[in-house]
Amino acid sequence: MKIKIVEEGFNPWQEIDSYQQAATDFAGKFGATNIFIGTMRDFNEGDEVKGMTLEHYPGMTEKHLADIVNEAMKQWAILDVLLIHRVGDLLPNQAIVLIAVWSTHRGDAFDSCRYMMEQLKSNAPFWKKEQLLEGNRWVSGNTDGYKKTKII
Repeated sequence: MKIKIVEEGFNPWQEIDSYQQAATDFAGKFGATNIFIGTMRDFNEGDEVKGMTLEHYPGMTEKHLADIVNEAMKQWAILDVLLIHRVGDLLPNQAIVLIAVWSTHRGDAFDSCRYMMEQLKSNAPFWKKEQLLEGNRWVSGNTDGYKKTKII
């Protein structure tokens, strides 16, 4: 398990590749990798967003993220997790969060990745301040991550 909070931009695909290449302890053991990459949009609540500042409490935030990952590892058969979250100033189209989950089977990979992302969005101590055309505003709520979809 690796958790990083970074202030600079990162390439999620490069991070996944580097981590997987270095992680020899689960090489050949995983049959599924589930990846979630959250990217900053240039709109929210009907307004154009020029940028965003993400704030956190160092130490407390990392512990909270570790608790989320550890809980997921108790509930699902996960081999490893890479979680990277950006803080500081961001621009549209930049990666904010990466969660990569390696598991023997896809069900555990899918379900645990979604669980971790929903826990992070609803409970992790991050605060977002958006820069709009007409000023700034704090984001007070999160979008619903659980939409019902029809599987055919």
